[in-house]
Amino acid sequence: MNNLPLFDLGVIVAYLVAMVLVGVYFSRKNKNADQFTRASGLIPGWATGLSIYATFLSSNTFLGVPGKAYGGNWNSFVFSLSMPLAAYAASRFFIPFYRRTGEISAYTHFEHRFGPWARTYAVVCFLLTQLARMGSIFLGIALSLQALTGFSMQTIMLVVGVCIILYTVMGGMEAVIWTEVVQAVVKTFGALLILYLIVQAMPGGVSTIVDIGAQNDKFSLGSLSADFTQSTFWVVLLYGFFINLNNFGMDQNYIQRYHTTASAKEASKSLWLCVWLYVPASLLFFIIGSCLFAYYQVHPEFIDAIRQKVALDRLPATASAAEVSRLAATLQPADYGDKVMPHFMVTNVPTGLMGLIISAILSAAMSTISSGMNASATVFTEDIYKRYISPSPSSRKQLMLLHVATVVVGLLGLTAGLAMIGVKSILDTWWTLSGIFASGMLGLFLLGLISRRTNSHEALLATAIGVLVILWMTFSGQIPDEYGYLRNPLHSNMIIVISTLTIFLVGVVLTKRKGHTAPHSQQDTVLSND
Repeated sequence: MNNLPLFDLGVIVAYLVAMVLVGVYFSRKNKNADQFTRASGLIPGWATGLSIYATFLSSNTFLGVPGKAYGGNWNSFVFSLSMPLAAYAASRFFIPFYRRTGEISAYTHFEHRFGPWARTYAVVCFLLTQLARMGSIFLGIALSLQALTGFSMQTIMLVVGVCIILYTVMGGMEAVIWTEVVQAVVKTFGALLILYLIVQAMPGGVSTIVDIGAQNDKFSLGSLSADFTQSTFWVVLLYGFFINLNNFGMDQNYIQRYHTTASAKEASKSLWLCVWLYVPASLLFFIIGSCLFAYYQVHPEFIDAIRQKVALDRLPATASAAEVSRLAATLQPADYGDKVMPHFMVTNVPTGLMGLIISAILSAAMSTISSGMNASATVFTEDIYKRYISPSPSSRKQLMLLHVATVVVGLLGLTAGLAMIGVKSILDTWWTLSGIFASGMLGLFLLGLISRRTNSHEALLATAIGVLVILWMTFSGQIPDEYGYLRNPLHSNMIIVISTLTIFLVGVVLTKRKGHTAPHSQQDTVLSND
């Protein structure tokens, strides 16, 4: 790491080695699939809550959120404000349901309700979502560490990816949770340290930051108008509610955590602990972004260097200096927001603290990727291999499958990260992809949850229509100008809202038109009595 003092390098290496050693320690306990996927249900609720919090607090939050606040305002914070609403639904309905069924996979009940196609569709949506999530997080960690170390983004992704794969494969879910407990503390402390350093470096301190932020509308939560073509308060609130409903009710990352505690009550407590920690933590990162904006307003001489770096990354290596300068001059704050925090760290963080902050950024990436790898491996084993290849593999073979699938998913996520190099905004990219992949899954789930008479054929048709809506809303922007009236007029965050409601409402209408009752197991409805 050519830009780092040996002491900082030692801190980073010690952190990475410690995470791998955690995997080595817990590898002695991973003798079967139950221990690998649910830690035998022996994790304390507080530890599971910190683990869920660490999964939410990824490098997308660590780097993407300050970048969004720098280039815009606090509009995206409304996403966090929607979390308590989704958490209430999850603790009231979803957690008791999943604990009652005892199924480790979040998608087994889809087959009970609508047939094999529904389960397969949900699994494909989940796996694509995980690859998008891991890819965006790999990209975030590479963007920051490239500025701090001088190494290429590809090299950084490979080194970090290998470390994550090692401790996740060896330690299973127990290693994932306990490393995330440590990572939750490290990344939160790292964020507070960054905020302190920015305020200390700012002439005039907090009062100057507040004045500059207020003058530039940096603290706004967005327009309250009923305009769904822009990223208004209501658009982000709706998007956040639907995405978090999907996270807490459909995402294997979180459903699997519900099974690691001793009871449904403990699982519910862990979810609420995550919410009450994440909401103020996410606000902290928006404050950091606004502080960075104020700092660079006072020090505009640094902006040219950041713009030049972004322009170099976007243009081919053969581009001339004049071409780089022309592009750099056109860049707006939203175009380089993700780069300002790494730049501040390079120029302002003293020796001895850099290693700690880099470790915090690493922990932000590692926690989410490791949980995604474990959850994806579980889904592959339960919903693909055991469903379509061999329903009763031996305990040894099942554990081997989990290990192999973990490695493969990790490598695919790494590949996705490499493919995302050059995107404009990490957070926007992740939000768009998650909205596309999660929409159909959530709509189908709500249809089965609420409309008890909907059968497989009606659900399939509703889902097909919903997928067409997703494709139209996502890609209609490519339609030629002469057919511009066919383009999606709504903001991209509305994709999950409209497509989810489309699947649900179309399914309900089709059911009422046919007027028959579909078989529906009492066990397979979240709304059934306990």
